[in-house]
Amino acid sequence: MNKKLSIALVAHDRRKADMVEWALHNAEFLSRHQLVCTGTTGSLIENAFRDRGVSANITCMHSGPLGGDAEIAAMVVRKEISLAIFLIDDLNPQPHEADIQMLLRQCRVHNVPIACNRYSADLMITSSLWDEAAYVPSEPKYVHFNRG
Repeated sequence: MNKKLSIALVAHDRRKADMVEWALHNAEFLSRHQLVCTGTTGSLIENAFRDRGVSANITCMHSGPLGGDAEIAAMVVRKEISLAIFLIDDLNPQPHEADIQMLLRQCRVHNVPIACNRYSADLMITSSLWDEAAYVPSEPKYVHFNRG
């Protein structure tokens, strides 16, 4: 892939080990792109990459509960994120649920692919569409149709 992507990596506490494992498995791919992470997730990935001798460009935002999800959502709105991987802990309540929903919503509204599990993340990063210069995702169309 010649195109450099900006990839957001976010994982809830009980999914962080899964994210680090996924990032290490895909380290060769990820190291060629800009990674934007919430604080703790980014630190864990940085340390795991360093331990394996992987060099990567990682920007850490605040942790999710302290506004990191909102910071990444703002980047989505500004078209600064190409793809988001968000491993959500669906089994436990999150104190910052509103920020989580905002990030998911902004990805949907602004047509940014978002994967919420490892399988969909793998499918997204291996898509040949990233390399096709002729492929330009269409802007979402919010049109009201009258029933009649």
